[in-house]
Amino acid sequence: MAFRVIWSEAALSDLREIVRYIARDNVDAAERMGRLILGKMDALARFPRTGRMVPEYRRDDLREILVAPYRVVFQIDDANGLLNVVRVRHGARKDLGL
Repeated sequence: MAFRVIWSEAALSDLREIVRYIARDNVDAAERMGRLILGKMDALARFPRTGRMVPEYRRDDLREILVAPYRVVFQIDDANGLLNVVRVRHGARKDLGL
């Protein structure tokens, strides 16, 4: 069964900010990165635990994938079949803002 991907307002804001930042130098690269991140999350819908546990939290339900140089953090809701994308952060940032 595939999970449904839900984006939090914070994660959508993060993604918009990333795309805007990249677009200052290269609009095509910004669009590619935005599509890549969205596509990776859609691909996880079938196998959500492919993502690794977030090292700072070590919780089975809180996972991340790396889309260099970004970390896409999501929470797995098995009971409702949902992947809740909570943040998209640059890998160099220490604070995930969770």
